[in-house]
Amino acid sequence: MENRLLPLLAIAAAFAVSACDKKSDTAQAPAAAPAQTMPAAAANPALLSPEKANEKAPDVFKVKVATTKGDMTVEVRRAWSPNGADRFYNLVKIGYYDDVAFFRVVDGFMAQLGIHGDPAVSAKWRQTNIQDDPSAGQSNKPGFVTFAKTGAPNSRTTQIFFNFGDNAMLDSQGFTPFGKVVEGDQVLSQIYRGYGEAPDQGAIQMQGSSYLKATFPNLDYIKTARIVP
Repeated sequence: MENRLLPLLAIAAAFAVSACDKKSDTAQAPAAAPAQTMPAAAANPALLSPEKANEKAPDVFKVKVATTKGDMTVEVRRAWSPNGADRFYNLVKIGYYDDVAFFRVVDGFMAQLGIHGDPAVSAKWRQTNIQDDPSAGQSNKPGFVTFAKTGAPNSRTTQIFFNFGDNAMLDSQGFTPFGKVVEGDQVLSQIYRGYGEAPDQGAIQMQGSSYLKATFPNLDYIKTARIVP
């Protein structure tokens, strides 16, 4: 299984993006996002063809991210992280992030998402790594958006994170921001943090949204992410 975005206690050592084998907490509130009526892959076959999602992104573009806590706009600048910007652009274009959970949210650190709710889609994208981008001088400061990765080179796929705090210690570890929140940054402060690092990435990959909604019903979700003028 993938282990993306470092555990908080290992930040200085290797931002290995997430704690994979943690036990799940049981929550009591109703699910935060509407249930899908059919597997995402059935409704949107483009999700199963990563090899076709290979367009070059515009130099600058904006994405409206509608979440269960409100809307925000991310401005992406390709010069900051060309491969990262291209991957994000293509994922948004095919609707990859629709109904995808913020599954790892650490107060003062970041909110991570990007494992698809349909296991068939996750399986297709799990090994679609992109090349690392050299630093263009941007830092992992509050509101900046960056791809998660393991400690290995060229390990970015679909997981991204929104920085809550000043995480400049990540800059030298290959975490190159590709965009930043330019509207609706207050939404980040409202994303549910109660589960921390408890959701298990392997279980999400294998079981998808059914695991998250049953075990962590208070999680927030991206409802839609769309490129806007």
